[in-house]
Amino acid sequence: MPQNPPEGYTRVMPYLLYKDSAAALEFLTSAFGFVERVRMADEAGNVNHAEVQIGDAVIMFGTPGEDYKNPDELGGRTQTVYVYVDDVDSHFERAKAAGAKVVQEPEDQFYGDRSYTVNDPEGHQWSFGTHVRDVSPEEMQAAMAAAAG
Repeated sequence: MPQNPPEGYTRVMPYLLYKDSAAALEFLTSAFGFVERVRMADEAGNVNHAEVQIGDAVIMFGTPGEDYKNPDELGGRTQTVYVYVDDVDSHFERAKAAGAKVVQEPEDQFYGDRSYTVNDPEGHQWSFGTHVRDVSPEEMQAAMAAAAG
């Protein structure tokens, strides 16, 4: 019986949709430092499925049919992909230099991470963080209550 999930894959992986998967592959590897893992192209050379990796995490993406609208075309976001990196501040500078649209600059969060948020060229939202301190569930709850007012 085959291994489930297959070796090198986790049980939960985002699968994002892009109008231009080739451009997305270039952006995700250059801006975010992901490593290209799979690139599948049709007869015309158009990338219709790709996979990138960071650490042990895999993100899949592809190009759907003509009626697809990306988050920017829809006018909003329905998800954010959160990724842990070793140095969030240098990662932010790399993403910003590559053209990521800054939503939130790096800052320390009440839950113990230092993180930032950007949108990629098609409007998918990405947050990157580095865990900088351990926070108990009670401390997090107290911080949330204080923030709520």
